[in-house]
Parts: sequence; C-alpha cells; structure tokens
Amino acid sequence: MQEKGTISIHTENIFPIIKKFLYSDHEIFLRELVSNAVDATQKIKRLSSLGQYTGELGELKIEVAFDENAKTITISDHGLGMTADEIKKYINQIAFSGAEEFMEKFKDSKDANEIIGRFGLGFYSAFMVADSVEIQTLSYQEGAEPARWICDGSTEFEITEGNLAERGTEITLHVNKDNEEFLSKHRLQEILDKYCKFLPVPIKFGTTAQEEEDGVDEEGKPKYKSIEVDNIINDTNPIWTKAPADLKDEDYLNFYKQLYPFSEDPLFWIHLNVDYPFNLTGVLYFPKLKNDFEIQRNKIKLFSRQVFITDEVKDIVPEFLMLLHGVIDSPDIPLNVSRSFLQADGNVKKINSYITKKVADKLADLFKSDRKTYEEKWTDIGLFVKYGMVSEEKFYDKAKDFVLLTNTKKENFTLTEYKDKVAPEQTDKDGNLVYIYTNDPDKQDAFIQSANKKGYDVLLMNSPIDNHFVGNLEHKLEKTSFKRVDADVADRLIKKEDAPEHILTQEQTDKVKVIFEKAINKPAYKVEIESLNPDELPVTVTMDEFMRRMKEMAAMGGGMSFYGSMPDNYKVIVNGNHKLISRIVQEENEEVQTKLSKQAFDLALLSQGLLTGAELTEFVNRSVNLI
Repeated sequence: MQEKGTISIHTENIFPIIKKFLYSDHEIFLRELVSNAVDATQKIKRLSSLGQYTGELGELKIEVAFDENAKTITISDHGLGMTADEIKKYINQIAFSGAEEFMEKFKDSKDANEIIGRFGLGFYSAFMVADSVEIQTLSYQEGAEPARWICDGSTEFEITEGNLAERGTEITLHVNKDNEEFLSKHRLQEILDKYCKFLPVPIKFGTTAQEEEDGVDEEGKPKYKSIEVDNIINDTNPIWTKAPADLKDEDYLNFYKQLYPFSEDPLFWIHLNVDYPFNLTGVLYFPKLKNDFEIQRNKIKLFSRQVFITDEVKDIVPEFLMLLHGVIDSPDIPLNVSRSFLQADGNVKKINSYITKKVADKLADLFKSDRKTYEEKWTDIGLFVKYGMVSEEKFYDKAKDFVLLTNTKKENFTLTEYKDKVAPEQTDKDGNLVYIYTNDPDKQDAFIQSANKKGYDVLLMNSPIDNHFVGNLEHKLEKTSFKRVDADVADRLIKKEDAPEHILTQEQTDKVKVIFEKAINKPAYKVEIESLNPDELPVTVTMDEFMRRMKEMAAMGGGMSFYGSMPDNYKVIVNGNHKLISRIVQEENEEVQTKLSKQAFDLALLSQGLLTGAELTEFVNRSVNLI
C-alpha cells in the first residue's frame, strides 16, 4: 500500500501561516496532541463499555517521550487508532476550503487559540515546532491494517503501510532547529505540568535517549542501550471529579497545597457540581487575604474535560470573585477557547451567575449555621463580600443579610442590627441616620475619643474597598450617610438642635479669626470660629467629607481626575468656648497671642499627621520654650 497526495487546502501557504502566526503560543502543540490522544483513549473505553469493541483494552495510558540525539518528540496512545481512509478524512481535509477563506477569517482572530479552535487545526499545531511529522497508527476495527502518514510541512503527504503492531496511534515530531528548546526534559515536564496535570488518562513521560555501551554489534557498530527515566505525571481523578460526600476536609486542603504550594491554608471552599443547564464542576477556595488585590488575582484555573485552558477567567468568574482560588472545569467551554468566545457565549454568562449564587449561598449558610466562626473569618471574608456588593447587584441583594459592620471595639453587626444600635444617638435633626467611621484608628484616635464621649459609635472601615463600599451603602440605605470621624469636630458630625451657647461676643469672634489667620498664614486653611463643647480641643483641622472622598477616588483611579488635580483644602475649626481661646482674646502681647495660636494650630496638625519637616522642628522648639 502506498499513496501520495496533496492536502486539500488549495494553497502552499498554510504551514508558513501556522508557524508564523501561532509562534507565540507554540508550546500548546503538546497540549493539543496529548488531548487528541486522551480523546482516542476515552472513545475506545466507551466503545468497550457499550459492547461495540470486544477486544482486550490493555493498559490505557499515553506516553510522551523525546530523543535529544534524534531530535524527536513522540506521543503515543492505545486508543481507537485510524485506518488509512480515516487518516485521509481527519488529517488531510482541514476544516476549510482554501487560503483566501482562511485569511479572511484569520483577520478577526485575536490569538493562536482562537485560530486553532476555529479551523480545527489542533493536530497541525505540531508543525509549529516540527520540520516533519509522522503518524503510525492501527485502528481498533477488525481486520484493519497499520498505516503510516508522513508530511514535511508542505502540502504534500505520503501514506504507506505502517508497522504498529498494537491498536493506537504514535505521532513523531522531527523538531526543527528553532524549537530545540523542547528537546529538554525540564521544558516538556513544565508544559505537561501546566496543561496535563489532571488529565483523565495516565500519562507516562520519559526520555528515549541512547547511551553507548561496551562492545559492537554484528555489523561492527557500537552498541547502544536505551536509558529511560519515566513516571506517571498526572492525577487522573482530581477532587473536582469526585462527589463531595466522598471527600474529607483533608482532601480539599491537600489539593489546595498541590495547586498553591507556598500558600496558607484557605478559610473554606465551595464544591461546584452542576449538569443543567450547563456542565460545570470545580472547587473554589476562599484564601486568607492580604490587603493587596493584585497579588491574589488570577489564581483560578479553567479546565475543559480536565485539560488546562487558562488562568485568565474574568469572563467566566464575576470580577469580585477573581480573588478566589481553585479550579473550574466545563466541557461546554471548548479547549481552544478565545476571549471573544467567552464574552459572547450564553453558557459562560449562566456559569457566571451560577458561581455568584453558589458563593452567596455558601456565605449565607455559614453565617446562619455558625456565626461565631463566620465573625472570626470576617477580616478575610469581608473583602469578598464588600467587593461583591459594590460590583454585582444580584450579589448585593443576597449579601445585605450577611455583610457585617465592625466598630472600633471589634464588635460585629448586620446592617439591621447596626441601624437599631445607633439610631437613638446618631439621627440628626432632619431624621437622617449618620454612620461615623475611621480608616486609621491610631491616627484618628483623638477624634474617635471625642465621638465616643458624645455617645457615638465609630465603625472601622480600613480595607482597600471600603471607600467604594461606603458610597454603595449610602446609595442603598434609606436616609443614611457616612462621615469619617475626622471630617468635622464631634459636635458637628451630627447636626442636632442643642448646640452650646457661644461665649464670645461678635467682636471677640472677629478678633480671634484675624489672630488665627495671621498666625497660620496659609490660603489652604480656612478659619472658622464655632460654638463647641468647652471640653473639646481648642483647634481642630478637618477636610470636608465630600472633597476628601472625591480626592481618594481620584487617587484610586476612579475617573475623578478633576478632583485629583485640585489642591488640598482644610477647615481650621476654632472652639470659641475653650479656655485657651478666651486667654488668647484677653492676651495683650501680640507676640504671645501669635505663639499660642500657632501652637494650638500645630497641635491640631500634629494629631492629623500633617505636621512635618521644618514646621515640626519649629513646633518642638516652640514647645520647649513655652514649657
């Protein structure tokens, strides 16, 4: 049997196109060929289980080997095999009719995966790394004869009688000079670990390099012996393929360590398992979060039938759950998936909604069944929950019942519980509820103490997402606003009817304002004289809540560049009822007046961390002199 022919693509240009445009992704040749071998193996198992194949299955494994001297990589399986006619059908007829159509479609393709997926070029990815490719195959069909196919990367091929004695397929790549990096155990192991670590068929990997031994053969040539170092490199039954009832906590934790060897144990996990209206399995872990979003992201691996596809899953997993770790496997997502497919596919949108619901249900169950444990883990869980509420409307609707607000005393409250707690003291004269918070309890301690003296509770809002979360709650909660504890003096954080009487006359008030403006002499600091509790500080420096929030949003890249470019402006609130202010008014020595005013102002700056450099040195020296 011998046949020569031309691959039916009506062009000489297909292989140069493959080599040139798929080059950046050329390591996926191994994924494609091993995946084909897995498919062939699973099909023979299926035929056997249906009684359509009655022969011995034998040891069903895939072997990957390389020979550095011969410059070959070989992938072999004991699957279905092919007849010569099937080779012509599946290998020679690429799924398009000519180069013009290929190039027309190629224009819209974003990456190599998309091209391979769109045109059925999985097998042909071999030519990205090989000068020629040889197939030896023997079909499972009774009476089938072995066949050999070879092609040198042009459109010419040759089919002859093969020499394979057992059912299956063996593909040998004669690696070209540019891709000799793949003739390395380390490099091939790296690719197999990346794409094939959890394939459902055992994969044996080793070298077939020859080593010279003593003596010569009958023809007088040196004798060689095969040196094989191989092992099964994959876990054929990873935990996401098993039923949750068959798994212990230890199994989930061990699998997590396998995925992320240097990470702390996760907080808990969710086992995904659904077969309608789409197929999806997987395990998602809640890691212990540090306050750095970027380090945590892109830790979810996407598989299709246990073949790794990508760890860029942002179209499948909602944005806020990109902080989760773990695996998702869906046969409904093609192996050669592209970004444009993910964005447009209906199943992907359903998967996205399903995962959101599963995460919300898991958190709700944990909150209801074991609130104490839930609260202990809240520091880490909270980042997910708040991020989800801000970014996903459907998640907000569920999470509003299990999101917690934590105060400076480390007490936790649901939204309803907290409203009931603070409503009596923190409702203003117009019936609006005011929630007071701190993002830096050490720096803002003086303000927190002042608020506590008035019976106000102060929330702790110091995670990276809290700026957005506060705005989100203001939008959602009726007649509720948030004020940072240092946005104003305690007496003015919540406007009530019972402001204390002003002890200064109008003339004295005007005089104090002039004294302080002269002592401060900075346009960014606007002086206001207020009637406050005599026990409050004589001078307080604050920034308006709205302006500060806008500037913080701008700093975080929130599209508020107009506010980001504006200079900082502060209010200097002078407590007209404080003893020191009365002393300054009565002081006849102008120099002493200025010193006392400057000292009170610098103390206010110091409490806000705004006193630095030469001004701090001057303050220290002045303090020593005053003492």
